[in-house]
Amino acid sequence: MNKKKISLFFLTVLLLLTTPVLPVRAEEDSEDEDVTMAPYFLVVSEDTTVDCFPLKETNVTTNITGTIAETYVTQTYKNEGDSPISASYLFPASTKVSVHGMTMQVGSNIVTAQIKEKEEAKQEFEEAKSEGKSASLLEQKRANVFNMDVANIMPGDTVIIKLHYTELISPEEGTYQFVFPTVVGPRYSDPKDQTDKDANGWVETPYMESGSTITGKYSITVNLSTGVPITNLSSKSHDIDIAWNNNASAKITLSNPADYAGNRDFILDYKLTGNQVESGLVLSEGENENFFMLTIQPPERFTPEDIPPREYIFVLDVSGSMNGYPMDTAKVLIKDLVSSLKETDKFNLILFSGSSKQLSPKSLTATRENIKEAIDLIDEQEGYGGTSLSPALESAINIPADKNTARSIVVITDGYISGEQNVFDLISQNLGTTSFFSFGIGSSVNRYLVDGIAYAGAGESFVVTDAEDASETAERFRTYIQSPILTDINVTYEGFDVYDVEPAALPTLFAQKPIVLFGKYKGDAEGTITVSGKTGNKDYSQKIAVSDIKSLTDNDAVSYLWARTRVERLMDYGYSKDNPEVKDEVTQLGLDYSMMTPYTSFIAVIDTVRNPEGKSADVDQPNPLPLGVSNLAVGGGYRAYSEPADIILLLSMICILLTSMIYHHRKKQIKKCVS
Repeated sequence: MNKKKISLFFLTVLLLLTTPVLPVRAEEDSEDEDVTMAPYFLVVSEDTTVDCFPLKETNVTTNITGTIAETYVTQTYKNEGDSPISASYLFPASTKVSVHGMTMQVGSNIVTAQIKEKEEAKQEFEEAKSEGKSASLLEQKRANVFNMDVANIMPGDTVIIKLHYTELISPEEGTYQFVFPTVVGPRYSDPKDQTDKDANGWVETPYMESGSTITGKYSITVNLSTGVPITNLSSKSHDIDIAWNNNASAKITLSNPADYAGNRDFILDYKLTGNQVESGLVLSEGENENFFMLTIQPPERFTPEDIPPREYIFVLDVSGSMNGYPMDTAKVLIKDLVSSLKETDKFNLILFSGSSKQLSPKSLTATRENIKEAIDLIDEQEGYGGTSLSPALESAINIPADKNTARSIVVITDGYISGEQNVFDLISQNLGTTSFFSFGIGSSVNRYLVDGIAYAGAGESFVVTDAEDASETAERFRTYIQSPILTDINVTYEGFDVYDVEPAALPTLFAQKPIVLFGKYKGDAEGTITVSGKTGNKDYSQKIAVSDIKSLTDNDAVSYLWARTRVERLMDYGYSKDNPEVKDEVTQLGLDYSMMTPYTSFIAVIDTVRNPEGKSADVDQPNPLPLGVSNLAVGGGYRAYSEPADIILLLSMICILLTSMIYHHRKKQIKKCVS
């Protein structure tokens, strides 16, 4: 091929790569049930009468008192178009949060939402929508992913939705961390995964391109009151202003409201003077039930003299969503993890995207040569394709094990998949002598997956937001795995009539964080609670006299935290999910405690017909891509051409290229004939 042809070829390729045509979702009425759903880039409609961005503002206010955080989220929708719309919006929350309150306001009409069984709430919403009534429906898609539907927003309408969350803030290694997720990262739905029938309903959601100008406002305010002097108050995710009321109370706001805050997790860290977490008992006396929350400070870490040989299998995500900054951060982390292995250790490496690649059929001794080979392989990765974690995890589990070596499987990912249950089931079926640890990489990771891997795998989870944290986090991992705080934990009660204690069993305690128990009790708060276990090779025991500990009353938050912890054990990480008895119990918990669950939803309806014709345009509010995540995260990095003009342009370019090649070929033949 001569220079002209080469130039024309590369020019055409360049045009193909830079043409701004974007993937769009598959039609809902497609006859092909095997079509893989995936996130898509928003293509703005030419119909200017329809407002494609109805969510105008999100305001978050969190009040942290002691260790309990009460969060109020206000979402303001406004229809600035000329025709009625019904909007749908996907948003995240903490994996530990209990959502137990919702109101809707349209004009002067304010309605308190009711909790109902999921199907009943959905039916009531659809009926209200078809009748032309304004309504809102809040559904749980995952423990940390929720979907808001708002029907019949009339031109000029402002609709205000207020949500109420409760969660517990527990310290780790003396540091308290409050995390408020602001955006749901794009999820990859594996077409082979048939276990999650609900996934396609929310995985297929619109996103804006990386670098797009984001409309709307996002504000965050935290009112922190600890009762103990606060130190080291900071945020590594956002620039913040701190207004101190006194040394134990402060108001935290965003420094620059113009800097969009809703494209990465809001992370607030702080410590308390003395770095000590005191044991404490909180009581909540109700008309029908009494609840307690017990916090127990664990012992100091015991460092064993002899650390047994270990095997580490690293499972590294190299998919499209990891391209760029997340991949660079993951490389720093895993290089640090691999480079610090001892020669008595063994290791292996599995890289996964749509498929997976394994360093070696069997784990290798951690020699310099083997470590260099692994690092060279890691350095080659850039991040492309889908995210198929389950097959890679299966490969890791199936690597032949050495009976004399303690095995740990370490998953490093942003967690942008929808098939979490498959992963949890796989882990719970293969615990045995293997423990599972997870590292979430990025500014807005799927903490449900990252935390769930550790929960199901009797390990620990970590989140690394930037490369600067990688070395410190790797060191913490090594400390945790080599010297757990407390093992074989058991809790007994004497003279304190308790029942329905959550969690029912406590796993190995790797991190320096308190043991927190929720439960119900009958009669007076008296007697003793004994916590026992092993620290290293020594026995450990701690007794708490219930009557001697200062208690609080009339604290409704404890009942929500108990209910959320029970649902978590029953549902969140795949245990007994298909059991009808579990479904009935979780549904009843949601109804009894007015709380979101997979089987209960909030529904609010204004009983006035505002849109007599009952017709409205359905609008999916687009999410921004999480900070640092590239466009390759949407659609697995593959380009798709859908609009007629896009297809015509693509075919035209191909024709130009083929015509040029034929012309030059014929010209060359003519020259030969002439000569």
